[in-house]
This record gives sequence, C-alpha cells and structure tokens, in this order.
Amino acid sequence: KLRRHQARRVLLKNRDRWPVDELSCRKPPSWPGWPGQRQFAFILTHDVEGPTGLERVRDLAELELSLGFRSSFNFIPEGAYAVPDNLRSWLTSHGFEVGVHDRHHDGKLYSSRATFRSHAARINHYLREWNAVGFRSGFMHHRLAWLHDLKIDYDASTFDIDPFEPQPDGMSTMFPFWVPNPLTVSSQNGHDPNLPILGSLSPTAPSSLNEVRKGYVELPYTLTQDSTLFRFLQEPDCQIWVRKLAWIAEHGGMALVNVHPDYIDWPSGKLSQYGYPLAHYRSLLEHVRECYSDSAWQALPHQVSTFVREAYNGTGPRKPRHIGMVSYSGFESDNRVQRYAQALAQQGDIINVLALAGTDASPTPAPVADSGIRIHHVRRRKRDERTKLDFLVRVLKFCWQSSRLLIRLHRLQPFDLIHVHNVPDFLVFVTWYPRLFGTRIILDLHDLLPEFYQSKFNIESDSITFKLLLSCERVSCRYADHVIVSNDLWQQRVATRSAAPGRCSAMVNHVDETLFRPRQSTKVGANPIVIFPGGLQRHQGVHVAVRAFKTLIQKHPTARLHVVGDGPDLEALLTLTESLGLTEVVTFFPTVPLGEVSLLLHQADVGVVPKLAEGFGNEAYSTKIMEFMASGLPVVASRTRIDEYYYGQGQVYFFRSGDPEDLARALGEVISDPLLRAQLVARGLEYSNKNNWSQHSKEYTSLVDRLLAEREVTDVASKPSTAGHFLEAPDS
Repeated sequence: KLRRHQARRVLLKNRDRWPVDELSCRKPPSWPGWPGQRQFAFILTHDVEGPTGLERVRDLAELELSLGFRSSFNFIPEGAYAVPDNLRSWLTSHGFEVGVHDRHHDGKLYSSRATFRSHAARINHYLREWNAVGFRSGFMHHRLAWLHDLKIDYDASTFDIDPFEPQPDGMSTMFPFWVPNPLTVSSQNGHDPNLPILGSLSPTAPSSLNEVRKGYVELPYTLTQDSTLFRFLQEPDCQIWVRKLAWIAEHGGMALVNVHPDYIDWPSGKLSQYGYPLAHYRSLLEHVRECYSDSAWQALPHQVSTFVREAYNGTGPRKPRHIGMVSYSGFESDNRVQRYAQALAQQGDIINVLALAGTDASPTPAPVADSGIRIHHVRRRKRDERTKLDFLVRVLKFCWQSSRLLIRLHRLQPFDLIHVHNVPDFLVFVTWYPRLFGTRIILDLHDLLPEFYQSKFNIESDSITFKLLLSCERVSCRYADHVIVSNDLWQQRVATRSAAPGRCSAMVNHVDETLFRPRQSTKVGANPIVIFPGGLQRHQGVHVAVRAFKTLIQKHPTARLHVVGDGPDLEALLTLTESLGLTEVVTFFPTVPLGEVSLLLHQADVGVVPKLAEGFGNEAYSTKIMEFMASGLPVVASRTRIDEYYYGQGQVYFFRSGDPEDLARALGEVISDPLLRAQLVARGLEYSNKNNWSQHSKEYTSLVDRLLAEREVTDVASKPSTAGHFLEAPDS
C-alpha cells in the first residue's frame, strides 16, 4: 500500500512528462533507420526475480512462440533460485536469448567501486558460462561508466523516462546509444583524438590495455515496466503501453519493454496477491501482431546491439547529454546563449535553459522545441533598476528560484554540464547541488562585473564595492571548471587576476550567419535610416548618436535614427530627444526577438555603434558590429580599444568616441559616398564570413567534449552517485 501511495504521488508530479517525454523522440545524428526499412523496433525482455518467475519462464516463452514473438530472459546467477542448464538450452534452441540480471539482486551492486569490481569478475564468469552478451542491473540501478568492467555487448539497465524508479534519471532517448570506454580514445567512437585523457587511473585500470573494451550499446526500455503499471499504479488494462507504442512507432524509435514472469497470473494457476492477469500482456502482443506486423522489427536485444555497431562502424550513436544553461537574460533575445544551446542540441544533446521571460511572457516552462531545447522562464524581465539595491534584489530572487529549479531538474535527470552566463558572476553558485555530484560547470563572463558595475553605478576602482566585486569574480572563477571570457583583452585580465591556470579561454560572440544575411542592395534610399539595436545603458553611447542627429539633419534632413531596445537610460533618451526637437527624427522601438533583428537591419542603411571609450565601454566587445557586417550594412563605430583590436579602418568607419559632431561627420560621409559605402560593405562581409559562428562553433563544442571526457575518466574510478535522488519505487 505504501508503494502504491508513493506511485500515485509521483504520477501527480509527473503528469506533464510521463509516459511520453517529448525530447526523447529526437533521432540521433546520422541515424540509419531500422533494418528492412521497418518503421520502429519492438523488443521483449523479461527479468526473472524469484522461484515463481522461474517456474513460469517456459509457459511465457511458449505463449510468445504461439504469437510469433521471441524475447530475452535475464536470470539472477546467485539469487533465490538456481538456473537449470536445460532451461537455458531450451530457450536458446528455440530462438530466445539469455542475459545476466545483476549478481545477487540485493541492491548492493554499486555500493562501492571495489565492490562492483569484485562482482564484475563473477558476472563475467556467468556471461562466459551462459554464452550471454547482455546485462541488466537489479532495481534498474545504473552506473554506466563502471559497466566497462563487464565483457558485454549491451546493457539494458536504463530507460527513456520513468520517474517511478529508485534511480529515476532517464536517458531522454528512445534510441539505443553507445557508451564509450573513456580509457580508449579514437575518432571512430566519437572522441576527438587530439583531446587528451587527463588523470591517472592506475588504481582501477586493467593490467593490459588490450583488456579494455571500446564500449557497449545501451538499450533503454521505453515502455513502462509491468510492475509499475499493474502492481503499483493498478492500471486496468494495457492502454498506456498501446498509446506509448503508437507514439514510438510514429517517431521511428525503439519500443523495449520489461515484463516479469513473477507477477503474471496465469488463468490455470494460483493467483498472487500483487499479480496481474496474463490477458494484459497477451493483449499487447496481439495488438503488435495485428497493427504493426509489417512495420515493426521484432528483434532480440543482441540483434539490436549488433545492428547499431555495424551501422556505426563498430560503435553507435552517443547518448544525449543533459546540459543546463543559466542566464539572467531573455533567451529569445540573447544570441550568444542561443547559439551555445543550439550548437549542443544539433549534436543530439538535451538542453534545459533557465532564463528571464519577456514582459509579456509568463514565468513557466515554454513548450518543448523539436530542437531539443526546453526553456524555463524563471522570472519576468525588467530593466528599470535605479539603484544598486534594486538590481541586487532582483538577481538574488532569480538565483534562489534557479537553484531550486536546478535541484528538481537534476533529480529527474542529472546534468552532465551546466553553462552559466553572467552578469552576475555569483550566479554560478546556483549550480551547487549538481556540482556535488560531478556536474561540470562553465562560467561565461559576457561582461566583467567589477567594470560593469563601475560603469553602471559610477563607483571608483579603489572603493570597497569594486574590491568586493573583484573578490566575487575570483571566487566564482575558481569555483567553475572552466571560464569563458567574451574577448581577448578581458581574457588576459581574467587569466591574470582570477582564473586558475589553463582554465580560461576567450570566445568572441561571433555572428550567426543563418540569421544575419546580406541585403540585396547597398544603395541609400531617399530617407536614410541609421539603426542601433541593443541595450540602452549609458556606456552604449546612444545619447551621442541622438545629439549627432541634431547636426546631421542640417545636411541630410531626411535621415532618421531608429533605436531598438530597452534599458535604464530609455527615459533619459526620450527626454533628450524631445529637448532637441528630434521626436520626428529619432524613433524608439521595443526589444524584438533575435530572429526579427535581421529583418530590421535589412530596412536600414547604416549601422551605428556609438560606445563610449571609457571604462567598461572601451573594452566591451560589440556583437552589433558583426551583425551589421553580415547583413551588408556599412558600420560607423566609435574608436575604442576593443574595436581597434579586432577591426581596421577599412572594415568599419571610426569616429572619435563621445563626439557628436565627429559622429555626424562620419555618418554624413558614409550616407553620401557610394564608393566608401561599397568598400565598407565588401570588407565587412569578408571579415564576417571568416569569423562567423559556423567557423568557430567547434571551439565551444570541443571544450564541452573535453570537460566531459575528463569527467568520464574520473567517473570510472569514482564513488557511487546519489544524484538520481532514489525514490521508493517498484522493483525492476
């Protein structure tokens, strides 16, 4: 009764994601489809848990034979029964498969690394004796990195989603996947041969490298176990199986079910207290035979494993990794966070993004996208902070809610890596719970917080506040496994003052060429439009552009300035515009989604970046310049240290920072000189084509691969994880 009560509680909490996890339907990269052009795979497995189940094995197998099916039976080698040799022989001679189910089935298999190693020696003995190639742990416990000690072709101890299990961390895929041995690195199994395997594993490594297997195939079950459905949820029929099967078939996945002979009540036999009618299982088989006889590949587990290895040249598709992205910004308008998430999702990874909602969005999870990215709107976005306390309070609320959400998500499916984007730096500490269990952490410094705060609130470099922020930066960087800095100038500074040696790299926010494409013409229209899209903070210098238009319209009276964005300086800019009599010349537009920015750029004639060459603005890299270039717009930018580091005069047209008159001159020359405009566009396109995201995304994905490869090597020898948040749940 307690287990049933617990199951009902879990069901209420997971109605929105069980039994179907929308993210698990994504096909692995380069997926070849199933043999014989079948629509999906259908696999039957059985775990025999006690003497009662052992007595029913042959009856169950004969039922399946009569309906045209074959299955795999997994036996406990040193449990409450002895496995008769003649039973195993009968099964294999009739086309069934035999696998090893745990060793003792007492829940202690993974109690320590040394314990597992000793069990592995005995399990390998039974694998050889039974001529078996498959394994499944008791209670569906799993520690995939340790299973490389076993001489197996496949393991079946996981699932796509099953919140009722003691270790409920689903794999979020309904496809088989390859689990590479981190002690063997090759280009064939998906590892970059240039990435070193770090650390020494001499205490746990085999005596000879020849004894190390390349890996194995993991087969997650995708149809809920019979014990969960009928013993604990007390479902009256097999309709949950039938509905999930239809969804799997529609998406071309693998329908693998685990049915226990122990819990089936045969009509002619004695009914058990917690059993269920044989008719439930028979109905499933008859449904498959009647509805999917021409579309299902009815295979044994070892056949699926062999197929995957052959299709992937000896290995298989990689497991979707669970990646977190945390940013105190709106995901829909933050191109940097978007591109990181999309680059990993395109490799088959599952991404959970924690971000701010726009003013019109509700702080609830957004619908799951086909891309594999799930967006959680933690709080609504406001940009009206007037004091340091306003900003701090809102950030702290975001941190508190993000921390709680990460704990919940990690318990459902442990994170492999979490990428945290500042501002602020201390946002990285919301990852404290996943980090306890080995999750790798990246801190991405979009902006340097001490300099950012200094510019935003006009504090001095020798003030206590600045020094506290510097200390916060240092502690945050040391907490992370790796630090990304948004430009080379800042990377040199952070590497010197905050980050650990070798754990800091620069990654510029390169333009996404799929969003920003060149417009068709470089001609200026009758009403030239100068555009600025971005945040409205003082260091952006938009007030300089507004003042410049007071002069510019004297020679170009039809010129217009379009400001697209929001921020704390908006009211001041509106007041300035009105005081200068420019309300018909300067137009302010609200922030738009990133995908719409490129459309606005195609309607403009010149892009302007009027940053101030002082403090923060002097060294902050402007993504707008690259977006203008990729869109075929000539760029007029203030002469700052960072922009002179990356661009030459022929690529952008510089003016003296903070000087409205010089900006008016530069804009006038670009508007009126077709040759100058054409040269700026051509050189800008040349630069953006060499420095766009597709040319540099590999830098980021390789960093993630390296950090996770280091984690996998460590995990081979590490202590057992409790990150799965073991629940009271049905046995497997």
